[in-house]
Amino acid sequence: MNFTPLIVAVLGIFVLSERPTAVQWLGSVLFIAGILTYFIPVLLPAGKLLGIAVMGIGVLANSASSLLGRDINRSGKFNPLTVTVISMGIGSVFMLIISLGIEGIPAISIKNIFYLLWLAAVNTAFAFTIWNVTLQKLTAMESSIINGTMLIQIALLAWWFLGERITLQEGAGMFVALCGAVIVQIKKK
Repeated sequence: MNFTPLIVAVLGIFVLSERPTAVQWLGSVLFIAGILTYFIPVLLPAGKLLGIAVMGIGVLANSASSLLGRDINRSGKFNPLTVTVISMGIGSVFMLIISLGIEGIPAISIKNIFYLLWLAAVNTAFAFTIWNVTLQKLTAMESSIINGTMLIQIALLAWWFLGERITLQEGAGMFVALCGAVIVQIKKK
């Protein structure tokens, strides 16, 4: 998924007429170099081609979503909350219908209801509203690369809460990727 900003940058030229600057391309290359450093050596076990193909489709869908979101939001004609409610509302209704058809009605404890409400309100609705605000103000590529820093955020949260180790190589990769993400945000005055 970390290749999404690169795909968004290239497609954004054609779909949105948003051309990254030379400095932004440099930042993107640094970002990808950091990601590769984090994951090297990349070991792809035999028989995982289907999973890689599905992930490739996911990357393309995520890229298309970023481009569509930017196209809808950049005019500022729609309130980001409205865009979030409509897009998330349509998607969640479809997912609810499909899941009820497959799984039926699950037993949910009061504690799980609290978790679901938290995930729905904060981790989804609030986060996607902020995402739509960024798509009003930043190019699709600039927003996408910020979204790509999830790798760094997840690794740090896993270290903090789960005690997972971050190796020197992984730390260096995260630092280079973060530097690349910051460089992409630099604007000429």
